[in-house]
Amino acid sequence: MTAQSAGLLLYRRRDGKLEVLLVHPGGPFWQKRDDGAWSIPKGEVAENESGMDVARREFQEELGAPPPDTEGTSLGTIRQKAGKVVEAWALPGDLDVTHSTSNTFVIEWPPRSGTMRSFPEVDRAAWFDLDAARRKLLPAQRPFIDRLEASV
Repeated sequence: MTAQSAGLLLYRRRDGKLEVLLVHPGGPFWQKRDDGAWSIPKGEVAENESGMDVARREFQEELGAPPPDTEGTSLGTIRQKAGKVVEAWALPGDLDVTHSTSNTFVIEWPPRSGTMRSFPEVDRAAWFDLDAARRKLLPAQRPFIDRLEASV
């Protein structure tokens, strides 16, 4: 069965420009990667879960703040390189990302060392204009920017 994820693309206008909030994955694998590594805040949908409920929960877990309590605009779905299907919604809002905090995960690091280490799921969040967001996002998620731009 194909993995399903759901996420939120928070957007705002600053100085007449549309900006979106993206997150950078934590952990040693992503540490030195930037362009093409960022994502929308998202998480896996379990059986009998609503995509929007998952998207809101994951936003809270990855940023340490609740998403705006507004209706989302569907941005549809995309399929990532490894086959995961991601459904997203756009929400207008603002968030001070200077104090964001993320949940953590534990992995063996370095590999085959027997040492288990904890890393934040998201190591940073930032606002980007749409051109920068297209560069920063995982390539498969870039259509969400185009769909947002067409809908607002």
